[in-house]
Amino acid sequence: MNKRTVFVTGGASGIGYGIAKSMMLNGHYVVIADINEHAAQEAVSRLINECEQQGVDCSANIRAVAVDVCDAQRVSALPDKLGELHVDVLINNAGIQHVAKLEDFPAHKWQKLINIMLVGPALLTQTFLPAMRENNFGRIINIGSIHSLVASPYKSAYVSAKHGLLGFAKTLALETGDSNITINTLCPAYVKTPLVEQQIAAQAKENNLTEDDVINKIMLEPMPKKQFVDIDELADTALFLMSDSARNITAQAIALDGGWTAR
Repeated sequence: MNKRTVFVTGGASGIGYGIAKSMMLNGHYVVIADINEHAAQEAVSRLINECEQQGVDCSANIRAVAVDVCDAQRVSALPDKLGELHVDVLINNAGIQHVAKLEDFPAHKWQKLINIMLVGPALLTQTFLPAMRENNFGRIINIGSIHSLVASPYKSAYVSAKHGLLGFAKTLALETGDSNITINTLCPAYVKTPLVEQQIAAQAKENNLTEDDVINKIMLEPMPKKQFVDIDELADTALFLMSDSARNITAQAIALDGGWTAR
């Protein structure tokens, strides 16, 4: 596979960080994007150290950039900010969560989730798409969720945003069918990240359960395999989608769900 420049939003922690690490270890150039510049810079240092521990010098293959994915002006300025770097692969990963019954869901929080997880990917894709067209290569990989495919109570904004990514991907696939550009959405069941740790605590409070009960009776209960999805599974799937062998895979919702949606 050719060396690609991979732009990862929410790359300072969790799934984004894990995917960035895998990309670097596979020889790609990674841009860690995060709303918190300090967190992005710290993630770069940690990734360089982790790669060195595995015998790989990645120091020349990574940089950090601060961006609010909801700010159209700042997003549109990214190509100038990146200079000679042309983004080949966009990983739309940035996300947040809020768990509450709809009647208790703050309106500003509902809007924020939609802006970060649905409007943000649209703005970023809009920004990087012209160069992808010019180079006749692009891979847009949305980090969706099992909640792109099914729903759970108390997550109305999150479920709506993640479902929306599928419609967005289908539309973009139609618009980019004349070029070597694809857009797909990875839909994992629960991945043990700081965001999910927060969900566990919130659902325990909401349902008056222990955190172990939330894990076993709510989160993993619908999964025949009864286990969290590993970040490496997502990273390896993303690497495949970047390859020439995946050039005709587009507009797909790829479920890594332990059999959840087989029911």
